[in-house]
Amino acid sequence: MKSVADKSILIIGGGLLQVPIIQTAKTMKLKTIVADMNPQSIGFQIADEKIIMSTKDLEGMVREAKRYSLTKQIHGVITAGTDASMTVAAVASALGLPGIRFVDAEAATNKVKMRQRLKEHGLPIPRFAPVWSLQDAKDALDSLTFPLVMKPADNMGARGVIKVNHKDEIPHAFRHAKKFCPTGELILEEYMEGPELSVDALAFQGQIRMTGIADRIIEREPFFIEIGHNMPSALSKETILEVEKVMSGGMRALGIHLGAGKGDIKVTKKGVMIGEIAARLSGGFMSAFTYPLSTGVNLNRAALLIALGETPDNLEPVLTRVSIERSLLSKPGKLIQISGLEETKKIDGVNEVFLQSKPGDVIKEPTNNIDKSGHVIITADSLSEAELIFEKVKKTILFEVDELFSISEKEINDSARQRFGKDICWVCKVCDGVNCASGIPGMGGVGRMETFQDNYTALQEFQIVPRYIRDHVIPSISTDFLGLPLKMPIMSAPMTGVGTNMNFVMTDADYAQAVVKSFAQNGSIAWLGDGASPEKYKIMIDAITKSNGKGILICKPRADEGLLMERLLEAEAAGVFAVGMDIDAVNFRTMTSKNLSSISRSMESLSKIREKIKIPFVLKGIMSLEDAKLAIDGNFSAIVVSNHGGRVLDGMPGTARVLPKIAEYAKGRIPILADGGIRSGMDVFKMLALGADSVLVGRPVAISLVGGDEAGIRFLLNKYSEELTQSMSVSGASDLSQIAKTMLLHKMNG
Repeated sequence: MKSVADKSILIIGGGLLQVPIIQTAKTMKLKTIVADMNPQSIGFQIADEKIIMSTKDLEGMVREAKRYSLTKQIHGVITAGTDASMTVAAVASALGLPGIRFVDAEAATNKVKMRQRLKEHGLPIPRFAPVWSLQDAKDALDSLTFPLVMKPADNMGARGVIKVNHKDEIPHAFRHAKKFCPTGELILEEYMEGPELSVDALAFQGQIRMTGIADRIIEREPFFIEIGHNMPSALSKETILEVEKVMSGGMRALGIHLGAGKGDIKVTKKGVMIGEIAARLSGGFMSAFTYPLSTGVNLNRAALLIALGETPDNLEPVLTRVSIERSLLSKPGKLIQISGLEETKKIDGVNEVFLQSKPGDVIKEPTNNIDKSGHVIITADSLSEAELIFEKVKKTILFEVDELFSISEKEINDSARQRFGKDICWVCKVCDGVNCASGIPGMGGVGRMETFQDNYTALQEFQIVPRYIRDHVIPSISTDFLGLPLKMPIMSAPMTGVGTNMNFVMTDADYAQAVVKSFAQNGSIAWLGDGASPEKYKIMIDAITKSNGKGILICKPRADEGLLMERLLEAEAAGVFAVGMDIDAVNFRTMTSKNLSSISRSMESLSKIREKIKIPFVLKGIMSLEDAKLAIDGNFSAIVVSNHGGRVLDGMPGTARVLPKIAEYAKGRIPILADGGIRSGMDVFKMLALGADSVLVGRPVAISLVGGDEAGIRFLLNKYSEELTQSMSVSGASDLSQIAKTMLLHKMNG
């Protein structure tokens, strides 16, 4: 190989992902000319010379390259980590430099042309259709089978890529993909189920050499967010050989005979299939970091030599280590500060830490591979060791955010809708049960959902009557429950069965811990249910103990009293604040589906159970004055007026209809709580005016947590608290005790 020292290389792109190849070029004593449209580009800081021009402006880049070459020679042109291969090909053709044809670079860039070329050569790809309009997408459904993927034909980094499971999702997917599409051309293709690999390869002198195969970790459907990759791949040698064969065939079909090829390859039940292949080195820190750290091979050096018309050297691995990249994801909100960066860099095994976010940035939930706060590169002797190092990293580097800065009800609902899926919860604008997506299992009610619907309807029949000619009040919504101070009279209703009822959007443990922690942090308390599954109560007790016992466990009225007492006594021993029984869960559908019996009990039987428990004991499911009187006589700690959210029996009255009569007798004798149909702070006010001391909220809490995590619950509680305060302000109640039924007007009765 001839010496390349003092030759000039034009590098298209001056961003973070191009910095490694610029640095490598300088160690080879090449003269670096970097082109980027951003005058503050990080690559300009280390380049010998710069050209300010968009990497996407083909004519402008060719013009500037020709202008430069009038006085100084350019010996090669290259890019890395960005889709600028068409620009590279155009410049190479214009200056007579080594490279591939422009038409081939275009086929390796435009996903429709890529699919067409690969199909012509008989390569394994999913069925697809080009899409320019929404009608095109709908027409394509005649020949394609769900699930599908909609994406821009001309973008990278998973921008605009979204999974489509049902025809009803096509309009939303079309709009999402269009937002990230420079030309407006989209592609709709069948989803390929299976592991995904990132493949780097070099083409030179008639051969194609594989230079790195990594396992990609893709999460957060319906989007496709790469949260990291592992080098080398853990798949079998036979599978890897098939991947290499398909990758080589794809590069030849696309005309990538000189330079780098980057492939996203899927291993499906139908065999190895091509996601896409680009005519460049990989982004995502693979070619520049994890592959060199894993093998000792400088892939950037090899690619630079090919771009200069030379033969690459030193391609044989000299190391056999595991190197991984992991994304650093901040919670959504306004980023206040980042701490622990220097400590993270000192962790043994951490090679590099890259931060993309800075204090003051507004972080949104990522929908593509660009929306991340940072990345960390780790090297170890095994994958398990590397993953342990990453666990240390996550505990060391911390992103402090104002979670409510950018969150909105629409964003929460949109996210929840996507996570639940079409068969669980549509997250309707009005959660009244009229058009509910599911029954039980699911988020809905039983039968025709009349009870669920009447919970909402009964509350909406009441209106708040304002009074303005009076002394001004500054309302206080603080209260207490059984001696526990609360910032608001709003607690979470007991919900469980995340897998059964919520499409496995998270684990029961994650849900329980998040809701208990969130309510505790916001000055309230969460109630959890023991669920139908025999061992699930242990998860709930564990979640409550992690919040210093600030939670309430409600148990099903199991026929097996031994199992019932086991739960109650374990909760008491663990330091749980209070326990209870949802006496209305008789013949509850999820119990019967698991062949578990639940029964009604006499007050004598309930009292015997109560006497064995030393902590507060609540009865949930009171719907009649008679049951309320018995609960008081039985020395129970509190009652909840509830019909189980309409999930036990159809044709029951809404809780707001029976609450006043119960409160008329029980108010002051026993704490009264109520749930069912509460969808705002105004509804909280109405329940309190009808006689409740506090309320429990169910479905809105689940939606807020699924759609916005802990910030979603904080948003919900802030919203309800503000609306409750405003309701008190217009009606003249300075504290909760002053809220009265006279402040309401019933639409039907006047």
